[in-house]
Amino acid sequence: MMAGRFITFEGGEGAGKSTQARLLAEALAERGIQVELTREPGGTAGAEAIRALLLDPPGDGWDARAEALLFAAARADHLARRIVPALEAGKWVVCDRFLDSSRAYQGGAGGLDDADLMELHRIGSGGILPDMTFLIEVSEDIASARLASRDQGRMDAIEGRDRTYHEKVGETFRRLAMQAPERFVRIDGSGSLSQTHGQVMAALNRFEELQR
Repeated sequence: MMAGRFITFEGGEGAGKSTQARLLAEALAERGIQVELTREPGGTAGAEAIRALLLDPPGDGWDARAEALLFAAARADHLARRIVPALEAGKWVVCDRFLDSSRAYQGGAGGLDDADLMELHRIGSGGILPDMTFLIEVSEDIASARLASRDQGRMDAIEGRDRTYHEKVGETFRRLAMQAPERFVRIDGSGSLSQTHGQVMAALNRFEELQR
């Protein structure tokens, strides 16, 4: 068993995951906890290079299978070089996206079988799962408005997919959360940053109480 805690944030585009991950990392640091804040795809030099290939793909881009393999390769490097060493050192790792994003995007929306994605994760990353996953949920209308405001209409290869695709992503996240309630915490992200952060901290405190 690793000494640290592994916490991930999941959700669709524009849900506010990255901001909430940063706010949690800051709150933990204020408590004197050593924190490693990272993201997927990315977090290491190799994984960041793969991120560039995924979000700004060459030529006609990737199909779901190629995407899944690239994400899995980035994740394997990220885990081996950054996440696992941090956990073994007793740090808390807060990660913006992880395996469940592959299950929602390349699986639910991309049509790949969830069992195949889990097997790919077992082969590439030893099947490691987070201790706790926050699923930040907002409506598609709120997400679209946030993306338009944040990026001035510029979207990467995945953000720019159609509404039906992103609705399938959201449906899959909800299904995954219902299937694993011991790990997932569903958070309403439609309010202010502080309101959403308050929900995250309350859920984390409940989780820590249960671990004692």
